[in-house]
Amino acid sequence: MHLIDWTIIGALMLLLLVGAMSTRQHASSVAGYLAADRCGGRYLIAVSDQIAKLGVITLVWYFEQNYDAGFTSIWWQLMEEPVLIVMALSGWVIYRFRQTRSMTMAEFFEKRYSRKFRIFAGIVAFVAGIINFGIFPSVGARFFIQLWSLPETFSLLGVQIQTFAAVMVALLIVPMALLLLGGQIAVMVTDFLQGVVANIAFIAIILFLLLHFTWPQISETLMAQPAGKSMVDPFNVQRDENFNVLYYFISVVTLFYGAYAWFGTQGYAVSAINAHEAKMAFILGQWRFRVLMLIVIVLPICIKTFLTHPDYANQARATHDAIQAVQGAQLETQLRTPIAMRTILPAGLVGLASAALLGAFISTHDTYLHSWSAIFVQDVLMPITGRRFSERTHLLLLRCSVVGIAAFILVFSYVFKHQQYISMYCSQTAAVFVGGAGIAIIGGLYWNRGTTAAAWAGMIVGLLLSLFGVVVKQVPDSFLFGLTQSSHTLSYLGRFSLWFRNRYTGAEMSMITLCCASATYVLVSLAQWRSKFNLDKLLHRGDYAMEGESSLSIRDARGFWERLGFSKEFKGSDRAVVFVTLSWPLFWSIVFFSVLAYRSTRSISAEAWLSYWHVWTWVILISGAIVTCWLSIGGFRDLRSLYRKLKTRSVDPRDDGFVDVEHAAAVPGAGGVSRDVDVGRDSGQHS
Repeated sequence: MHLIDWTIIGALMLLLLVGAMSTRQHASSVAGYLAADRCGGRYLIAVSDQIAKLGVITLVWYFEQNYDAGFTSIWWQLMEEPVLIVMALSGWVIYRFRQTRSMTMAEFFEKRYSRKFRIFAGIVAFVAGIINFGIFPSVGARFFIQLWSLPETFSLLGVQIQTFAAVMVALLIVPMALLLLGGQIAVMVTDFLQGVVANIAFIAIILFLLLHFTWPQISETLMAQPAGKSMVDPFNVQRDENFNVLYYFISVVTLFYGAYAWFGTQGYAVSAINAHEAKMAFILGQWRFRVLMLIVIVLPICIKTFLTHPDYANQARATHDAIQAVQGAQLETQLRTPIAMRTILPAGLVGLASAALLGAFISTHDTYLHSWSAIFVQDVLMPITGRRFSERTHLLLLRCSVVGIAAFILVFSYVFKHQQYISMYCSQTAAVFVGGAGIAIIGGLYWNRGTTAAAWAGMIVGLLLSLFGVVVKQVPDSFLFGLTQSSHTLSYLGRFSLWFRNRYTGAEMSMITLCCASATYVLVSLAQWRSKFNLDKLLHRGDYAMEGESSLSIRDARGFWERLGFSKEFKGSDRAVVFVTLSWPLFWSIVFFSVLAYRSTRSISAEAWLSYWHVWTWVILISGAIVTCWLSIGGFRDLRSLYRKLKTRSVDPRDDGFVDVEHAAAVPGAGGVSRDVDVGRDSGQHS
């Protein structure tokens, strides 16, 4: 690390501090702290939300995966494109959830099901969330320690301090401070600034790598893999037991099923001006995922070239030694990338990469701290007490919860040692909640026959199956072997656990869980259903419409295009934006299925695949540069609009996420449910 590198990092920290300070005066209400007073524009949310979902931990797990899978992972992810088109046009989940005006997903659960279910779901989501969140600081700290080549310990006032613990503390203080200053408004503003910096940095890094490593060198590296482990031919990956075709198919199903079921970034789902803006933000956000995630494929492939190609044998020797010095095979795969980056990247670019990655780390942590603290206060503490807090007390509890969660994940990260791929660990821990919550959300928003009992049953089935999967994957083999030697019942349990552990991956366990939870929800609903739920009241449609909110439903659609998703709300440039944005996944879907059809009759050589990936890489890079300019300009425009709206908004002190019958009666169209029973059922209402 040179002076210019530290200067770039310091400039980013100063920029974030100024951005957070500018929002402090606007976070004085609960709605402002939790939902940015619903003033977020589409571009601002699109950039902020996507960088928040990126995070260092996400990058590390993609680096792990793509170092072995190469371009083949990109190919099978094209299976997601048709699903993403449908989700984008329909505003799948996000549109209807925003229509409910809920500040958390569990608040929607109370409106749709019951208060007890909200509390139960809030507890499960909170516990699963902080356990999932618990490894984030350690993964990030180890990454930056290696990237910056920091010593294991350092001396401060004569005391030897462990660098790992110190870096974790320092990295957590920054996002915690930003959040405490301005709540969701500060999170959204600072995440947007970090997103812009990351976009520019990633494009610069990719351009450098593609010019530094020649395509013939990259090609030789990719072609040197054994049969069944191809990094260019997606049809030659049969022997990859972790990231095979089934893994990507499951990811497609999970994408649709679990849309917004994971509450980690729920602050963005509730911050849009209205449901239409939330839908447009989701559509625009797909550019960020499809184009600017090129870094996670180019960087690991170039690192593999550096470490294995004969041309770099002498230069890579020290890097190999540093990687082998890491204790533990799993840590070795996680830290390979930062160790190699500090050798490959020149001064200045290391600082730019550090700033981008630090921004990704901070954006994920402030967003997650915001979400899980909100869930604890809004969906556990407040409904258990059964009363509305004063605004001052409410904000104090939210901020204290942030500090408490930060302290927990700091200790958890320091103590806990996960024993599998990060992607597998995160999938399993998230499935503890998502496995049952996904169907409760979809059924609650789209099916007026879903019942409270069905939501309970589906959630419990998803919870138990997911917990079983997590425990089986984490306990040592010796413990399970010991069970097989125990009493009759425990012996069968041990044998089944060992078989299940060796037979199914984390992704496959998640698939089994969501299928069982969905079947349970549907069967219980059909067995118990007596009357239809009033979805119009829940979604503020028809007679319950509210000024300034989106109130359209499928019943309002006229003609093919409106039923497809181009509703009356698409005005001005909206249709052009949607057409251009969705033309991208539509084009790649055509490519994907055309190649599948061609491949069914004849083979495609590895050389042909290499040529395809060469062209694909440069097309994506050029597109990424264009999209970066487009979204950044739109984001700065929305940023200016955000401050203007915050200055002129009218604050409703009762807009705090507390659901009661009296409030519902006082505010036309506000919905409302009883505390423990289904309300809003009307046999005359439509889904």
